Amino acid sequence: MIVVDELVGRFVEATNTTVLARSGGDLVIYKPVAGNRPLWDFDVATLAVREVLAHRVAAAAGLDVVPDTIMGDGPLGPGAVQRFIVRDEGFDPLPMVRAADPALWPIAVLDVVINNADRKLGHILRDHAGRLWAIDHGLSFHPDDKLRTVLWAFAGRPLPPPMLTALRRLSANLSGELAGDVRDLLGSEEEAALRRRVAGLLASGVHPDPPEHRAPVPWPPY
Repeated sequence: MIVVDELVGRFVEATNTTVLARSGGDLVIYKPVAGNRPLWDFDVATLAVREVLAHRVAAAAGLDVVPDTIMGDGPLGPGAVQRFIVRDEGFDPLPMVRAADPALWPIAVLDVVINNADRKLGHILRDHAGRLWAIDHGLSFHPDDKLRTVLWAFAGRPLPPPMLTALRRLSANLSGELAGDVRDLLGSEEEAALRRRVAGLLASGVHPDPPEHRAPVPWPPY
């Protein structure tokens, strides 16, 4: 388990306690479990492990868009610790989102797989090398359909071959330790739902359409 050594500053706009910190001299994002506000549909004690599992699922699929995220401990107690990305402050993802830019496919597919209930524009970053990153995955892996995302421009579009390859790779990896960790950390319903979503995407070969019975986009979208 990683140890957070020093608190540098707090992101005051974040709903839950989110801290810029240092671990072994490296900048990290530290989200202590104790700083999570109550929710009606997610157990706040599990938000940190959901962040960690989102990174693990992305890595298992070869969708390397989530910064390294592991469980850690620090001055505010246990929580998720994520590698800090120095973002390009001039980047606005909105034009890419509206155009369904193919560079966003890995994030769109990941969101469907993990059932991300909170994909906002502000959760899509670009670093100074031009690489895209996806952050904030605490509201994910719910067994019920909760997908809320700004990436609905992909709805109904066939998945590109690299995304189908990624899903097959993830499906294979779900026969091992990863599925057991989802089950142990979240529950058997979450594990079964994850498997169903991966299998469903592979079977359909297309990005799903937005739901009509509930809000499909998080609010605020940024």
